[in-house]
Amino acid sequence: MNPTAIVPPGSTIGVFGSGQLGRMFTMVAKQMGYRVVIYSPDADSPAGQVADREIVAQYDDQSAVEDFARQCDVITLEFENIPVETVGWAGAITPVHPDARVLHVAQDRIIEKQTLADAGLPVTPFRPVFNADDVRRAADELGYPIVLKTARSGYDGKGQRILRDPESIEAALAELGSDRLVAEKMIDFQREVSILVYRSRNGSVGTYPLIENHHANHILDYSICPAAGSDTLRDAARQIALTTAKSLDLVGLLCIELFVQSDDRLLINELAPRPHNSGHLTIEAFPCCQYQQLLRAICGLPLGTEPQTRPAAMANLLGDVWDGGAPAFENALAVEAVQLHLYGKQDAVPGRKMGHLTATADSIEAALANVLAARDQLKR
Repeated sequence: MNPTAIVPPGSTIGVFGSGQLGRMFTMVAKQMGYRVVIYSPDADSPAGQVADREIVAQYDDQSAVEDFARQCDVITLEFENIPVETVGWAGAITPVHPDARVLHVAQDRIIEKQTLADAGLPVTPFRPVFNADDVRRAADELGYPIVLKTARSGYDGKGQRILRDPESIEAALAELGSDRLVAEKMIDFQREVSILVYRSRNGSVGTYPLIENHHANHILDYSICPAAGSDTLRDAARQIALTTAKSLDLVGLLCIELFVQSDDRLLINELAPRPHNSGHLTIEAFPCCQYQQLLRAICGLPLGTEPQTRPAAMANLLGDVWDGGAPAFENALAVEAVQLHLYGKQDAVPGRKMGHLTATADSIEAALANVLAARDQLKR
């Protein structure tokens, strides 16, 4: 595709994956006049419920993937664990952004960390490990405690164990059940932040302000934007984001999760080449949200450049909120400037992301207080 060619409104956008990120992307795309086709193994999915068409098929079904690609003018994805081979089949017919190379990097922690390190970017000290002896050597070099992670498929705290002594190695390897892992030095960080970078097919690029994230049980609990910090910290995060996007030749949207150390130095934790949970608050806080930036980037439209309108805070709603019955949404919505987003999921399982609340206010303190108060009001 010509990098200056536009995929105009009225065209068809394909999306691999069908969760809440795909749902919110689809709603924005349809608002701007695009048709959207969702491809995933799941019927009546959050994204499929609002799309023009939902294709239910396996990712290893080459014929179905190719038929899907023929229906689309451009394709994107809402989670990074789409098989690279699948993206290759589709990409031979229709442009896919981000492409298979970006997925190849983001799907494997060893490749991801080595690629970033080779680009001169700051990553947590790590060692690839494949057996117990490798883990012992890595621990000797990095020093205990270390975090042992599967190279592929871990998220929200899954696929990782903290090792504090040699005696815990064998049990951790048995629990993780993989022979391809990465051992990372456990970082004594002050806080966790993320930055979203978006880059168009023509090379235009931009970032959102730094977002501060707070987790509970390894799952994102709430985010605030803008994050507190010095201009030096914000500039360093932005430079990391721009360098990462350029080194990957990104087209689309990328979230970079970072650790902030006590001296304000930043270390990259991991990458997500898609919309991100921490970026949900951009829907209310910016004229052009993360989903619209992704759409503009893959379609060759001008990127949004307008600044943040008000400080914002986002709180996740997990299935636990439904314990004891339907939440009291009317109480939450009585809190000033609170917006509710539900994802169309039927089964409220504890720990499952069912929706989120966002609040905007004149200060970040007020926005956070309001969104947490609104969430507390959901319990009957």
